Amino acid sequence: MSGLGTLFSQYNVLGAFWMTVQLTLWGALGALVLGTVIAVCRVSPVSVLQSFGAWFVTLVRNTPLTLIVALCSLGIADNLKIDLAPGDSPTFIVDNGFRWGVVALAFYHASFVAEAIRSGINTVPQGQAEAARSIGLSFGPTLRHVVLPQAFRGAIAPLGNTLIALTKNTTVVATVGVAEAAYMMRNMIEFNPSLLYWIFVIMATGFVVLTLPMGLLFTWLSNRLAVHR
Repeated sequence: MSGLGTLFSQYNVLGAFWMTVQLTLWGALGALVLGTVIAVCRVSPVSVLQSFGAWFVTLVRNTPLTLIVALCSLGIADNLKIDLAPGDSPTFIVDNGFRWGVVALAFYHASFVAEAIRSGINTVPQGQAEAARSIGLSFGPTLRHVVLPQAFRGAIAPLGNTLIALTKNTTVVATVGVAEAAYMMRNMIEFNPSLLYWIFVIMATGFVVLTLPMGLLFTWLSNRLAVHR
């Protein structure tokens, strides 16, 4: 156990995993908002919006997350000098890297959220939308009041899977210097190679602690909020 104590004394393990949690929460929020918009575009009666939604999902879902993270951090932030943090802030580099990491995670996972919500929309009987239109509701109110509330309930399980995947994919932002768990692991391996076993135990345990409750929660919610027909 001395090796485990050495690692905890030399590295801010809880701080690194807290950074992972923050990336997950903000990335999930952004992905949910953007993914919902894309899902609405995909079921929209406007052909241009349908094409945009389809192309977005196809292009983003088949692009490696590492490439998207590099594009946001190295391409947009470094080369185009578009910053998401105040330039005079003493924590500018950390804040800017974190925020662009969130943007990349949200942008990438929005394609999976959109498909999850679209699958939920497809579970809503078409007759309900037709009934809503028959009483004078247009496309927008029909989605907002009738279709989407049921779609989200039907998409809980795939949305949970996407959240778990997003949590694990936060490790990719370590490539651009965001000090989350994978970044810490890289430093541990570089400077403490003799403690490789304990490093693996810390990382595996940390991500199990983060993702296992998510799986249990979304399984419970899926059963609790299932739409019975």
